[in-house]
Amino acid sequence: MAEIKITAANFQEEVVNSEIPVLLDFWATWCGPCNMIAPALEEIAQEYEGKIKVGKVNVDEEGLLAAQFGVTGIPYVVLMKDGKIADSFVGYRSREEIQAFLK
Repeated sequence: MAEIKITAANFQEEVVNSEIPVLLDFWATWCGPCNMIAPALEEIAQEYEGKIKVGKVNVDEEGLLAAQFGVTGIPYVVLMKDGKIADSFVGYRSREEIQAFLK
């Protein structure tokens, strides 16, 4: 499954009501570390298909969502379970580090 673009309009359905955990990536096109982490998140989206959903939140387009999560630095990656924040990290991480984070 490909990554899903998360917006204020689909947040409730795709994240809060999701039956599987959701890994949210708060990012921006101009952010170097965001562009560096993107391939790892794409691979994780495919590798964990059906187990974890990967959502992308563009902070420039979804400022309200970013504010609700208190985003002060990007990439900001949040693991959501049952509509609540289970864990998070800020900054670049390798694919292996993200996989360890998911465990």
